[in-house]
Amino acid sequence: MALIGYARVSTTDQDLTTQLARLKEAGCTKSFSEKKTGTTTHGRTALDECLAYLREGDTLVFTKIDRLARSARDLQNLIHDLEARGITIHALDQNIDTRTPHGKAFLGMLAIFAEFETNIRKERQLEGIAKAKEEGVYKGRKATAQAKKDEIAALVSAGMTKPAIAKQLGISVASVYNVMKAAS
Repeated sequence: MALIGYARVSTTDQDLTTQLARLKEAGCTKSFSEKKTGTTTHGRTALDECLAYLREGDTLVFTKIDRLARSARDLQNLIHDLEARGITIHALDQNIDTRTPHGKAFLGMLAIFAEFETNIRKERQLEGIAKAKEEGVYKGRKATAQAKKDEIAALVSAGMTKPAIAKQLGISVASVYNVMKAAS
């Protein structure tokens, strides 16, 4: 019956130090950490390793539920799978412990709020982008391949292969085809 920690931040410029320290203070004998988005559980290798490491009777500990998952569906799936294996969870900040019925109920409610918060953030971001576009401030990423259409045409005329053109110009082969298709 070990306490196993999991820490996560969303971006590489964020710091895990505080979370890892709190997990150690809580008594975790081992902790897993990563810098990946929490909007999905896919591609989170440290979470996968952590879940594989856990054994019946262990408790998975993290600072906040949104560190484990931001999607209510993902969180419920994780909880269901862990419970089936005899593993409990403990969220330090919300003092949620799934060994109690109250802890299970509270966890479900907080999962819904975590997902709601993510959706609100996305909505605000899209509103901000729309406003910036309207004001002419946001133009998006510059098209790299279209800016090189004259070079692509010259290299095609010179008999160069499309993969060679892509390599020379630092663009994808698909981009070379797209530029050529748009030009015809």
